[in-house]
Amino acid sequence: MPSISHPRTNTRAEEVARKLKGIERYNPNCRPMLEDYVQYQIENRFYDFDANMALLKMYQFDPSYFQADKVADILLLALTNLPKSDFLLCKYLLDTQKCQENSRIVEALQFAELLESCRFQDFWELLERTTVKIPGFEDRIREFICQTINRTYQTINQQELQSALGRLNNNDFEALIKTRGWKVLADDPNYIWIANHEENIKSRNIVEKIKFEHVAPVMNII
Repeated sequence: MPSISHPRTNTRAEEVARKLKGIERYNPNCRPMLEDYVQYQIENRFYDFDANMALLKMYQFDPSYFQADKVADILLLALTNLPKSDFLLCKYLLDTQKCQENSRIVEALQFAELLESCRFQDFWELLERTTVKIPGFEDRIREFICQTINRTYQTINQQELQSALGRLNNNDFEALIKTRGWKVLADDPNYIWIANHEENIKSRNIVEKIKFEHVAPVMNII
């Protein structure tokens, strides 16, 4: 199954971007377009953080427009971009009381809490009890989990790894291990070798360069 992609790569996205420039960004007349655009993102397997933030900001300006299902969809899309802070930025714009009144939003918040605290097995168990209609959602979450495991473990128990990755049959599990470059330990097949982190530690000078386009989405919500 193809994963959700994140760049603006189609005419619809470019059209939305043009309409969100300058003072038109929070024009209430753009709200229906942005709400339809959320579903368009889901159906076409891509994600537009900037447009979704603009819609959440409109709901913040005028709570009477608040559409709980759209908010839930936006939060779920934001989770597909972990470990980036998209979900947290979206959450800052939400009315806590309204969120607690909708089960789908509550579930999205619970998903985030479990993933951010690395309670991956609990995440999959919760997902099993809910319905998430975001094509590619599981693939993107599994990619985030793999990234986390890569950074955290040198070796991991195979059963623990299977639980963390959730709902994979044996063939898919073995294919994922091969794709990631992980290996079953020859002297103990119950464990998977993830990475030798010591080999990746090098002395170097690090220079951080932050370009304006990296912070522009955040600046737009201030």
